[in-house]
Amino acid sequence: MVDYMDRSTKINLLKEGVVKKLCEVLDKSTDRGWRKLGEIVGKEKRLKVSSDDIEICSLKVLELEGSPSRMLLRLMGERGCTLGHLMDYLQTLANPDAVQCLKPSPLQIVIQPQSLALISGHNLRLSCHAVGKSPVQYQWFKGKEEVPNCMSPDLLISPVHVRDAGFYICRVNCGEMFEFSHWAQVDVLTVHTPYGQSFHSLESRMKLVMQPQPQQLNIGDNLQLECGAVGRPIPQYRWHKNGLPVPNATKRKLIILNVDQEHHARYRCEIVCGSEKMWTNEVDVVVVPRISVQVSGAMECSEDDFYAIAGGSNDFFLNSVPEQLHATDKVALLIGNLSYKNHPQLKAPMVDVYDLTNLLRQLDFKVVSLLDLTESEMRNAVDEFLLLLHKGVYGLLYYAGHGYENYGNSFMVPVDAPNPYRSANCLCVQSILKLMQEKETGLNVFLLDMCRKRNIHDDSTTNIVLRVTANIVFGYATCQDAEAFELSSSGFTNGVFVKFLKKRLLDDEKITVVLDKVAEDMGQFDATKGKQALEIRSSLSERRALTDSIMPSDSPDLAHAHSRQWAKAHELPESMSLLFDCGAQIKLGFAAEFSNVLVIYTHITKKPEDMSVCQAHVTDFSQDLDVDPKEMNRETPEETGTYFLSGSLPQHCLYTRLSSLQKLREELVFSVCLQGTFSAMEDDPVHWNKAINIGKPLIARLDLHRAMRRNSCLQTCLMPHSPSQSPCHSPRPDHFLHHHHGLHQAQDPNRLSPQPFYMDVYEHHQGAVNLGQCHSEPLHHSSGGLSSSPGRFSIPIEASDDINELQTAFINSLQL
Repeated sequence: MVDYMDRSTKINLLKEGVVKKLCEVLDKSTDRGWRKLGEIVGKEKRLKVSSDDIEICSLKVLELEGSPSRMLLRLMGERGCTLGHLMDYLQTLANPDAVQCLKPSPLQIVIQPQSLALISGHNLRLSCHAVGKSPVQYQWFKGKEEVPNCMSPDLLISPVHVRDAGFYICRVNCGEMFEFSHWAQVDVLTVHTPYGQSFHSLESRMKLVMQPQPQQLNIGDNLQLECGAVGRPIPQYRWHKNGLPVPNATKRKLIILNVDQEHHARYRCEIVCGSEKMWTNEVDVVVVPRISVQVSGAMECSEDDFYAIAGGSNDFFLNSVPEQLHATDKVALLIGNLSYKNHPQLKAPMVDVYDLTNLLRQLDFKVVSLLDLTESEMRNAVDEFLLLLHKGVYGLLYYAGHGYENYGNSFMVPVDAPNPYRSANCLCVQSILKLMQEKETGLNVFLLDMCRKRNIHDDSTTNIVLRVTANIVFGYATCQDAEAFELSSSGFTNGVFVKFLKKRLLDDEKITVVLDKVAEDMGQFDATKGKQALEIRSSLSERRALTDSIMPSDSPDLAHAHSRQWAKAHELPESMSLLFDCGAQIKLGFAAEFSNVLVIYTHITKKPEDMSVCQAHVTDFSQDLDVDPKEMNRETPEETGTYFLSGSLPQHCLYTRLSSLQKLREELVFSVCLQGTFSAMEDDPVHWNKAINIGKPLIARLDLHRAMRRNSCLQTCLMPHSPSQSPCHSPRPDHFLHHHHGLHQAQDPNRLSPQPFYMDVYEHHQGAVNLGQCHSEPLHHSSGGLSSSPGRFSIPIEASDDINELQTAFINSLQL
């Protein structure tokens, strides 16, 4: 709270209410507002607020409820501005209203009422306490109506009834001043039956008092499941169907009108109360057809009559239920290429691959996620992906990077592709589909986040004969001969396609329905309207969904072999404790950001008493990995380029990020170096070293660096009308640019954050073109780098034309 902060307090610790009031004052003022404040701060040079920063702040007016002042204060806070600095700047600004916002308030609420859920008949107590320079008075309200005869800090209702449920707020008065408390929600449950099994958390604050009950319904009936818990704060609910979240089902009651066969499933609810979490029982909801048959002439039999005809058994109805579609397994390969050697750098593929990895894992997919692959590495990764496929498996391939489309075939561009590139340097998506068809997969999904512009340097006409099979779905991030975009910011954001895809991917809908909704969402996005539109091609003949359950095939040995193969790419080294001769002890831990990106963290757990200084770091890594020493042993994960695991990694460690593990040819051996200084010998540090061998972690075990280890993908790509020789089939141990050296190589990488700082919208084609009024959601796009300026980064897309008669017929069969 501002009252108790001294001048050295960082402004990012200010209360939200204080910041909001200050921003309102600065946003409204014209001559003594945020822009003048930015000029004052910039002249002093202490916080390095530039004219570009002021321009970034000004763009916030184009956003809904955007505040230039809030953006300016955020920039100042990130650069170390204290409360004292801010007060001095506001005094120079000579805006008394702004200065007043930072002065201590004579009235403050120190205890806020808390939301809670309780059982009808119990006692309700809400508390609100405030301090002021004179005596304070209290007024309680339920909604807009004042609670009669309640002027004390505590609102007591005894006993409480269902009608008392609602939202409550307290107004605190002190002389002519007043403040409102936070809203508190009260949920009152009526429990008519015995509780059954009850659950208590470790803190015993939340209690489950109402379990959902199993139901048997007819098609067209309404489903209503109900559960309930009591606790403080008020419990939050999330219903799940067959282990997957039900969209928009976040209330105590789950109500579904007009159920059909797809609602035949097992349901349970996850309940969260503060830091506590629990699950209800899982219950079966059986949905059977509503049947009536004509026995003779005008005589009609009802269901009850038909039960009698069937011998009083309902086996007939259960047998008549259509078979639930399922997968024998679910496998996904996600590739994001961003650090191109000869083409513009990209940024969004890393974020997109990370987000989709987490979502697909929630759908029980076995996911391999890889960044920055060369041609040979991509081909070998596809071969490994194909090994995981067999009859009935759902296979999903997502690619983000540069690409193009010629004669109806889509080509993915590896990071080592020459400039210009041709089909021999790239992977053909249709050739991969041909190999997937041979596996008799249950569903083939291709999500291609790349350009589809025509490649004028490639005149080859790849002749790939595809079988006419069902259950193939293509989701192109853009239309034929068009480009795709990624959002531009100084932080990390999604490309336009994944920005909308990730909001729909968990929906329990047919996959084409999900993509249709994504297309509709993208169509409402002003920044790319008329420039990028999702295109769907499908030969889906069944209601296949990514949420379908997994039922293993009748070949357990085969499934087990596939699981072992998949596990190879995800085996992390075990954490270890290292004891040095001096008595110091170090914990060495590991985490995976992607299937080919490993994070190592070290922490000193024990330091000898006579050692005044004790430091430890990792060093001496294999040259295959090409680790930059400047990005090793950093105090925060973000300093190493690790932006997604910072919340899950242990704190107070040193972190090192190892990318491109697929290039590792031998076992990973490195050194842990301990440096210590003893009190008796302050100027003479002592060093200890331990050699560590962690084998081949993650994707390194699959040896993707080997050229043409299995030629299946390559042989399928080299069809009769394509070039017979590829100049890039051998592995290239090139040194690739690190992912955050893309657009502004001179910028401070420490300023990159998940919070986007919006910039202009550019188009990579014949130079950079400003897209005008798209600043609310800025973008970049890439046409594959054939004529783009090398200093920019973007997201992939490329071209398309006609194909031979057979290919055209098959492609037409994929049209919705």
